[in-house]
Amino acid sequence: MRAVRYDRYGGPEVLAVVDGLTPPPVGATDVRVEVAAAAVGGGEIPIRAGRLRRVLRQRLPAGTGVDFVGTVAQTGTAVTRASAGDLVWGVMPHGTFGSAAESVVVPQERVAMAPRSVTATEAAALPASGTTALHALTRRVRLRPGQRLLVRGAAGGVGVVAVQLGAALGAHVTALAGAAHLPWLRGSGAAEALDHRQTRVEDLGRFDVIVDLVGTHLAQVRGRLVRGGTLFPLALDPSRPIRAALWVAAGSLDRRTRLGAFSNDPSPEELEELAALVEEGTITPVVSAVLAMEDIAEAHRRLERGGVRGKIVVTP
Repeated sequence: MRAVRYDRYGGPEVLAVVDGLTPPPVGATDVRVEVAAAAVGGGEIPIRAGRLRRVLRQRLPAGTGVDFVGTVAQTGTAVTRASAGDLVWGVMPHGTFGSAAESVVVPQERVAMAPRSVTATEAAALPASGTTALHALTRRVRLRPGQRLLVRGAAGGVGVVAVQLGAALGAHVTALAGAAHLPWLRGSGAAEALDHRQTRVEDLGRFDVIVDLVGTHLAQVRGRLVRGGTLFPLALDPSRPIRAALWVAAGSLDRRTRLGAFSNDPSPEELEELAALVEEGTITPVVSAVLAMEDIAEAHRRLERGGVRGKIVVTP
């Protein structure tokens, strides 16, 4: 089996496709999926660079990639949720990486039937990012029509889904992103789309819910909430991730507004609900580029440069 691996922390150049790997065994409740496409997650950049090694303590060599789309090639003896030949999408077990590979073995609860109304490369942009937005706006809070939602970092993988879903739920959506993305965001349901370089957070109005995908200046961002509002700090300041994590932990003591920090661990039902939203046209996947798996280092370079709309997808 071929898969992306890195055996030391560093820049994108540490990533390489390794051949001759032995696929893990398929347990009684596992499925083996031949991967057609896998998304590249921006949240993996600080992990690969080693900025979170004191927190995550992962073992090297390590893989990359969380979400995937592909065909079930083998099922365990007790599997009930999938059959060989099914086209599925899913995520790696919580806290693990490795979907940038020719095949993955995951518990059956980590997959669901993939939507058929989009291609595999389009669908690959959604399992992790889409369920993150879905969980935040429909489980952690119940976003209601007329409420004000701010999405900061609205052009990224989670942001493009949060804008679409927020608008579909009837919220007044304000999107903060780079200038090049603003027309697209307005066309995708944002009532307001503002250039983050020209807009000071403190000059914005008040919001019932804020989805923050940038991670900087979180205290000022939280100050834009109405009393009882919720901030989802879903990204850590890339230059100071540990300090940002400590701020989030301490911030839960202030009861006037709420911090909805969570590490996404989608249920099979959330993957199924997301697929239904795609099929009905409520959520449209956004793919910035499709690259060969051998170009994984280039994918990480593009993410580090910024300006990527939606997700970069790699294909084995």
